[in-house]
Amino acid sequence: MEIRQLECFVTVADLGSFTKAAWLLQVPQPALSRQVRALEIELRQTLFHRNGRGVSLTEPGKRFLSHCRGILVQIERARTELDTGRDEPSGEVVIGLPHSIARLITIPCVLEFRRQFPRCTLRITEGLTFHLQEWLLAGRLDMALLHDPLPTPMLETLPLHEQSLYVIGAVKSKNALPPTIELVRLADLPLVMQGRPHPMRMLIETQLANVGRRPQIVQELDSVAGIVDVVEAGLGYGVLSSNAMPTGGARRFTSHQLVAPELKSVLTLAHSAERPVTSLARKSMLMLRQVLAIEIARSSSGAAMQLSDSS
Repeated sequence: MEIRQLECFVTVADLGSFTKAAWLLQVPQPALSRQVRALEIELRQTLFHRNGRGVSLTEPGKRFLSHCRGILVQIERARTELDTGRDEPSGEVVIGLPHSIARLITIPCVLEFRRQFPRCTLRITEGLTFHLQEWLLAGRLDMALLHDPLPTPMLETLPLHEQSLYVIGAVKSKNALPPTIELVRLADLPLVMQGRPHPMRMLIETQLANVGRRPQIVQELDSVAGIVDVVEAGLGYGVLSSNAMPTGGARRFTSHQLVAPELKSVLTLAHSAERPVTSLARKSMLMLRQVLAIEIARSSSGAAMQLSDSS
């Protein structure tokens, strides 16, 4: 099995066409077909369904694609690491961010990365925590910020920031709620929440189960923006961490801190425990921590004022 074969396979899979992949790779299509066919023979598996409109992955092909991406990422990192035994790093780093955190730190991160590492490339991928964790384990990310990640020995984690949890409701809602809400009362509210296994959903379900209650989920939505929109329409209540609270929300939402017990979401920096960390990745993790601390401090006073006004 050769690196070139893996690159050919991934390109065909991404484009869904041997013709397009051959053009992109600048190789004759028959040669590209031979590379992929050699892989199929070695693996004793058919990797593509071939039809008149192009190709699609078989189930074995889908599984193999995930492995290939991780292998090619590691090869590129090895090349970069060997090429950067100098003071100034080069290469690419891929950072995964939850949507709510990306909204806060993407621009400062890009600016600071360009300032510190002008010869390097930064790629930022947004996603839900459980997707980001899967991509970390598959080698598609160098590092990620995760909300309450599932514990695994395959990841090195560092807790960075605790965030209080708030219930939000529409200003036009007829139910007047107190400034703080005890956890047990949460079970009486119609909730708009993420689906399982989102960490927020699992946290609320686990904590309510500890007091013999279950949440009333009236709508599942995985995006914070979607939850905010549905709540604003008066169709239920949401549970959000403080950093995910909608901006300018005092005129649209009421907010109520969860207490007894006070629940917190922990934002964690994670990277693979099974793959070597490049010099650029180590320096980028330090940069990420610094940017996060600055932006959280910068936004906290405004967020506190907003929460106070909307309670």
